[in-house]
Amino acid sequence: METFEGNDDSRLLAPIETTQPRFWIFIGTLLAIGLWGAFAWWTQLRRGLSVTGLNSPVFWGLYITNFVFFIGISHAGTLISAILRLAHAEWRRSITRAAEVITVLVLFFGMACVILDLGRPDRVFNVLRFGNFTSPLLWDVTSVATYLTASTIYLFLPLIPDIAILRDRMPSRRWLYRPLALGWTGSDRQRRLLDRSIAIMAVIVIPIAVSVHTVVSWVFAMTVQPMWHSTIFGPYFVVGAIFSGIAAIIIAMAIIRKAYHLEEYLKPIHFNNLGLLLLVMSLLWFYFTFAEFLTTYYGGEPMHMVVFLSKTQGKFSPLFWTMVVTCFIVPFSLLANRRTRTRVWGTVAASVSVQIGMWLERFLIVVPSLSSPRIPMAAPSYVPSWVEWSLFAAFVSMFILLYATFTKFFPIVSIWEIREGREHSVSEVTSRVLSYLPEATHE
Repeated sequence: METFEGNDDSRLLAPIETTQPRFWIFIGTLLAIGLWGAFAWWTQLRRGLSVTGLNSPVFWGLYITNFVFFIGISHAGTLISAILRLAHAEWRRSITRAAEVITVLVLFFGMACVILDLGRPDRVFNVLRFGNFTSPLLWDVTSVATYLTASTIYLFLPLIPDIAILRDRMPSRRWLYRPLALGWTGSDRQRRLLDRSIAIMAVIVIPIAVSVHTVVSWVFAMTVQPMWHSTIFGPYFVVGAIFSGIAAIIIAMAIIRKAYHLEEYLKPIHFNNLGLLLLVMSLLWFYFTFAEFLTTYYGGEPMHMVVFLSKTQGKFSPLFWTMVVTCFIVPFSLLANRRTRTRVWGTVAASVSVQIGMWLERFLIVVPSLSSPRIPMAAPSYVPSWVEWSLFAAFVSMFILLYATFTKFFPIVSIWEIREGREHSVSEVTSRVLSYLPEATHE
């Protein structure tokens, strides 16, 4: 039976075995914000959507902005982790679980944003009763549900060996860990089966992840709204999702590293490698944004130009140019410089900037087009109410709370993957180097 060995890995179990008083203070603060959000939701349920800033024709506002934003962040885990696993990137061993947990948890809050926008939660059952697959909205529901299922399986499979370690290490929690460990003993047969299952799920989850944000983009692109009806929206949304997802991983890693003193496991090289990926995605984001706006400007279609000018010169221009600065100028300046990219604070600062910019991008996709409908009408300006902001803050707080709770029950850095990397690193490097060289000849 597999047992826990290696004193240096005890650091990974420390957050589970011990809890500092400041952790409970932190949890209490998050719960307080969550309770305020619950009060805001109760206010909306009692008084209806009139307590929000939504109006005609801006029926989608902060709620759908947050939906797209949360679904985008969900690409942090399964997509990035799966690609790194299939590419046999050894440096990913310390970061995969931290990324995969983000995916599963944030999807729940993304779907909850849609329920908030419906006004009445019971309307969700209408999807099951009167679902019509000619509607992109139903495509969205189906793809997100499939993604959540696949991501949960993909998170759970690599957890099994670590759950077995906790089962043997912590008898007081054996009631929880024993059924979850699925009888894991660490035999060769079990290891082969687990490796095969993880590899299969990694292959499956990549196209699912790409399809999810593509379908999210079709919810907009399949309409005739100005600056929504665009064929570039699919890849544009996928690039944006990966962009914000990588930034989310970096921020989560920095917090975990500082809170649990995991500097030996989450090293500057991990932040440097993810920073390089973030730099590439920043360039791709700028390319797609430039292509979208150049095409709109060159075409000069009147209704599209109304939205275009409202973003670049009108009332939404401060948000638009802030988006450009935070999504491209700031991260490019920090990450293109090797000195700042190789330091943890440099990649974290770039990631925080990206998250701000990507949220603004989602807002600028949703609100300006709805504020300029094709049918002439006097459209009031949209300003989110305290209810909408409170629920957004509550969702962020509850996500952080669930993430922190996960770290108190399961290792946030995979113990068995770290061990496996240590065992095979020398032999793998040797065989890889020899594969590049000609065979020795004897004369």
